[in-house]
Amino acid sequence: MIQVDVFSDSNGVPAGIEIKGHAGYDEYGRDIICAAVSALALNMANSVEKFTEDEFKGSTDEKTGRFTFRFTGAVSPESKLLMDSLILGLTNIAESYGAEYIKIRFKEV
Repeated sequence: MIQVDVFSDSNGVPAGIEIKGHAGYDEYGRDIICAAVSALALNMANSVEKFTEDEFKGSTDEKTGRFTFRFTGAVSPESKLLMDSLILGLTNIAESYGAEYIKIRFKEV
């Protein structure tokens, strides 16, 4: 199962996200849920880097399925929109395929 932890402050401003695990929907390399989650997460990080000046730290580990992304400074409206878009996509995947493959938790930090 993929576990997603979405972090935000008390005002709903995104602080980061951590994604870990594999969906187990299909065999490794053919798992459409893992592929979709990876594409959404990496696109968000690449978009923040390309289209904003916001600072962040991130890392990936393909073997464990871990993706971490944390803003290290102020979060622009553009980055908030990109994070909201990522969360929408992940939520749609969870609703379409079910909690046995992906679970999303929201945490205030």
